[in-house]
Amino acid sequence: MNQIATYIKTLDHEYRRQILHAGFGFLILLFPFIDTNILVVIAFLVHIFFRYLPESSMLYDIMADKTIRDNRIIKSRGIIGAHDISISVFILLLINVVFGYTSFSYPLYIIAIAVAIATFGDSAATIIRHKRQLKYYELTNEAYPRKTYQGEIRKLYSVKSSSALLGVGIITGFLSGSWVVYWQEIDVSYNLVFFIAAIGAVTGALIESIPSNVNDNFTVPLGAGMIMWLFSIFGYSVPPSQMTAAMIFSFILGYLAYKAKIADVSAVLSATLIGVLIIVFTNVLWIFLLLTFFILGGASTKYKYRFKKSIGLAQSKGGVRNYDNVFSNSTAALVLAVAHGIYPQFGTFLTYAYLGTVATATGDTLASEIGTTSRVKPRMITTLKFVEPGVDGGVTPTGQFVAIIGPMLIGILAAMFGLVDNIPLAILITTLGGFLGTNIDSLLGATLQKRGVLTNSGVNFVSTFLGALISGGLYVLIV
Repeated sequence: MNQIATYIKTLDHEYRRQILHAGFGFLILLFPFIDTNILVVIAFLVHIFFRYLPESSMLYDIMADKTIRDNRIIKSRGIIGAHDISISVFILLLINVVFGYTSFSYPLYIIAIAVAIATFGDSAATIIRHKRQLKYYELTNEAYPRKTYQGEIRKLYSVKSSSALLGVGIITGFLSGSWVVYWQEIDVSYNLVFFIAAIGAVTGALIESIPSNVNDNFTVPLGAGMIMWLFSIFGYSVPPSQMTAAMIFSFILGYLAYKAKIADVSAVLSATLIGVLIIVFTNVLWIFLLLTFFILGGASTKYKYRFKKSIGLAQSKGGVRNYDNVFSNSTAALVLAVAHGIYPQFGTFLTYAYLGTVATATGDTLASEIGTTSRVKPRMITTLKFVEPGVDGGVTPTGQFVAIIGPMLIGILAAMFGLVDNIPLAILITTLGGFLGTNIDSLLGATLQKRGVLTNSGVNFVSTFLGALISGGLYVLIV
C-alpha cells in the first residue's frame, strides 16, 4: 500500500468514527424520559464499558484513533474520545443531581446542549479538518507531523472547521435543549435556550482550538456546560435574530483580523465570544471601542517589526495574537459590559469604568510596542535607573507619550459615539485612567512579574481591572 493510499484509508476510518461519535448525540432524545439519577449511572457504565472494551472487538476497531507511523496504520490504546465524553457527561449529570439537594439548580437542558455541541458539532469540525488533511496529502504527498498541537498539525484547526462546529453546535444544541424543555415542561423561553446554545457553541469551539494535552471530548462539554450554566443564572436573553446578527458581526471582525495575520483561530473565537456578549448586553458601539484597541494593538505590533525582531523584542509568531492576549486584555471589558446590561441603574459609572479598561489596554500595548523602538534608553519605573530595552518595568518618553495619546483617542471616540454626555469629562477621565493603568502595568511588571508571581498576561489582566477602577472612581469623585 503506497503512502497516499494509507493516508486515505486512515481518513476514511476517521469519517466512520466521527459519524458513530455523532450518533451518540441522539441519546439526548432519552433525557426527558429517564430519571436523572439513572442517567448518572448509565453515563458511568458507558465510561467503564469503553474504558475496558477489548481491543479485539469490532467496536474497538471502529472507535479507536488511528495514525500513520512508518507507512503503517497504528491504533491508539484506548478509545479516548468515547470514554472522555462519557465521563464529562457523568460529571455534569452528577452536578445536576447534587444541586437538586440545594437551593441551586443545574438544568438538564444545558447538559443536552453540551452533549450536542460535543457530538454533532465536534464531529462536523473534525470531518472538515480531515478533508483539509486529505487535500494536503494529495497536493504535497506528505503527512502533517503527528505530534499533537505542535508544528503543522495546528494548521488543521482552521476558521472553516471552527465555523462548522459553531453552526452545527448552535443548531443541534438549540434543538436538543428545546426538546428537553418541551417534554419536561420547563418554564424557560426558547429565546434563552437559543442564547445559551450560541454561547455554548462559541465556548466549545474556542476550547477545542486551544492547545491542550487534555482530550477535547472531555473539555468541550464540561467547559461549555459550565459557561452556559453561568449565563443561564442571569436569565438574560435576546431574540435569536439579534443574537445571530451579533455573532456574525463579531465573527467577521475576528476573521478579518485572522486574514490580516494579527490573530490566530483561538483569538478569532475568543473575540467572537467576547464580542457577542458585549453587543447583546450593551450595543455595537461598545465593541467598536474594543475593536479600536485591537486595531491599534495590531498596527503597533507590526510597527518596525523587523527592528524589534532584530533586537529580540518582537512578538512571537510574526505578531499574531492568540486567545491568551484577547482574554487578558478584554476580560475586564466583558465583565463591565455584562454588568451594564444586568444593572442598568449603574450605567454611567460602568460606562466610564469600561472606557478606563479599554484605555489601559490600548495605552499599555502602544507603550510596549512603540516604546521599545525609542532611541532613548528606558528607565526602570521603580528606581528610574537605566535598564536594557525589553526589561519588565522599563519605560521611555516615547512610551509615556503614546500611553497618553492612545487612551485619549478612546475617550474621543466614546464621545463621538455618544456613549457619554460630558465630552471634556469623558476625555479627561479616560485619558487619566488609561495612562495611570498603563503605568500600573509597568509597576506590576517591575515587581510581581519580575518575581514570578504574575505572568505578562496576568499583569495585563490585573492592570485592566485597575484601570477600570481608576476611571470609575474618578467619575464618582468628580461628579
